[in-house]
Amino acid sequence: MKHDINLDQLIAQLPAFQDLSACMIGTIADSALLRRLSPGEVLFHRGDPPRGFFLVASGQVSLFFPAENGSEKVLQILGKGQTFGEASMFDDQPYPVSAMATADSIVICLDKTPIDRLLESDLQTARRMLAGMARRLHTLVRDIEMYSLSSGTERVIGYLMQLCADQGIALHESSAEIELPAMKQVIASRLNLTPESLSRIFHELAQCGLLQVEGRCIRIPDLAHLRSHGPQGPESIWRNACACPSNCRRSQNRSRRT
Repeated sequence: MKHDINLDQLIAQLPAFQDLSACMIGTIADSALLRRLSPGEVLFHRGDPPRGFFLVASGQVSLFFPAENGSEKVLQILGKGQTFGEASMFDDQPYPVSAMATADSIVICLDKTPIDRLLESDLQTARRMLAGMARRLHTLVRDIEMYSLSSGTERVIGYLMQLCADQGIALHESSAEIELPAMKQVIASRLNLTPESLSRIFHELAQCGLLQVEGRCIRIPDLAHLRSHGPQGPESIWRNACACPSNCRRSQNRSRRT
């Protein structure tokens, strides 16, 4: 298939594959498949047999659990350069989640067979892939901790702080402007909130003067002020009560019941 994507270069940039020879990179690339996905297009469904793992070359993919009522619980939102599906490839079990593009995307499927051969002969690469899966597991554990111990408002503030870091904004900056990476209903599901709760929290934080919302654009006039109500450390995720006007404090109390 002819395309404008340099598969060899993209694969060589993956942390697990950075020390591989050009010949081995070429072998993996030769068996790779490229998929162009439109927003809402499903890459695979929960329960499908694994055929390899995936690299997001451009765009965005969400991993989610489908619910019987037709709704979705978003587990992760993945962007350019991120991979997924390694665990199912390793243990040859069906995919435990579904994957769907949330923007125009290009996804590369890296075939299982050449990677199995590589891992059998290269212990260092195997260790790096295991380290990547371990980091993702730690992220999921932190998410569970966040859902269990923090209010809805605290989750939103913590998520905005993470977006600042992801979009290259240093947290010591005086102000920030960030773009939400997905539609608000997707982000709400990611934070274990209803879309209505997320909209209400954004509205009440805006009333407090902590941020301004224009579509997907979020302007934070005082980053330190917002950050002071966010993550305080692993032993207490987002413990601080909001110190702005009373209507914002009430929003936290309502969000705890969300």
